[in-house]
Amino acid sequence: MTERIYYADSYLREFPARVVERSADGLTVYLDRTAFYPDSGGQPSDAGSMAGVALADVVDEGERIAHRLAAPIAGETVVCSIDWKRRFDHMQQHSGQHLLSAVLEEQFGLRTVSFHLGAEASTIDLEGDALEGGALDAAAAKAAERRANEVVWENRQVSVEFEDAAEARGLRKASEREGTLRIVSIDGLDRSACGGTHVRATGEIGAILLRKVEKVRQATRLEFLCGGRAISRARADYDALLKAGQQFSAPLDDVPRLVAAQLEAARAAEKSARKLELDLARYRGRELYEAQTPGPDGLRKLVRREPRGSLEDLRALAQSFTSQPKAVFLAALDDPPSALLAASADSGIDCGKLLKAALAEAGGRGGGAAGMAQGSVKDAAALEVALSKLAF
Repeated sequence: MTERIYYADSYLREFPARVVERSADGLTVYLDRTAFYPDSGGQPSDAGSMAGVALADVVDEGERIAHRLAAPIAGETVVCSIDWKRRFDHMQQHSGQHLLSAVLEEQFGLRTVSFHLGAEASTIDLEGDALEGGALDAAAAKAAERRANEVVWENRQVSVEFEDAAEARGLRKASEREGTLRIVSIDGLDRSACGGTHVRATGEIGAILLRKVEKVRQATRLEFLCGGRAISRARADYDALLKAGQQFSAPLDDVPRLVAAQLEAARAAEKSARKLELDLARYRGRELYEAQTPGPDGLRKLVRREPRGSLEDLRALAQSFTSQPKAVFLAALDDPPSALLAASADSGIDCGKLLKAALAEAGGRGGGAAGMAQGSVKDAAALEVALSKLAF
């Protein structure tokens, strides 16, 4: 059995330990005691070194903890060092999660059903009656963030106790474990069974910043950052806003209004450009129609072959051409291999049926209405087969 030092002291950065077992290749080591936290409960494992060799992973195997190493080590007694920057970051995020989960349950009756501490941000999944019909709204999220930070400023004690599961009372979430429970408490706010590493007081959590709220299956996922991560993200957000302000030669507070104005102007310009394109296509379609000589069946037929592009760009031209009497318009693209067929109402042609059959014979798919249809095939050879079936 491995003694878990981190249960009693999350601040220990270096410790000696005795090697009790090694794997055959020497890359997995078991110690009599360890302060390295294994991947568990949504919190990633610690990083660090053992006898100067980098730790690759820490795995909880129940009664004991396996330490995966980058290379074998010698000796029966080793000195281990914890990557303190990573450890303290995880302590800030995990303690912040306990605080935030307690506030959300206290203020809105929202239960935390899962927690994930990621490399860049952390998330909690929430359930509760207040979420029926949608996710946590912006006002509620801001209220929870404000209250959580107030508890940080109050610098409440965060303590660790060990109690028998049968006698433990007042837990935010009932534990299914039996025997001795490790309980992490935030003074006057929260009691939770937890094996993770935590700070000694809420002030060490630092600022708590809520970043995103989204609906995920039956739960609502809340993304948050604490301490150093919150400061780094706030700095990055500020720098991005500052650059935007410099582009507009405007104060930061004016950037949202200016961005909105630019987007509206861009949408108006796009709408105007699209109208001009449609007008041009209508003019060009009529011009092309006049240039075609009617066949023996009285139909004016136009076939266009383009090396690449989009069929959507040809739809307006096809509609303009076939708005004239006795007209058939066939367009094909080599990349991606696809085809569009359009015909006037008096042509006697059902484009949907005709194109669908041609594409199906070539191993492609598509269809549409009697007046216009489109579809695609897998390659150039298949396109030639389909076009051969559409020859008029």
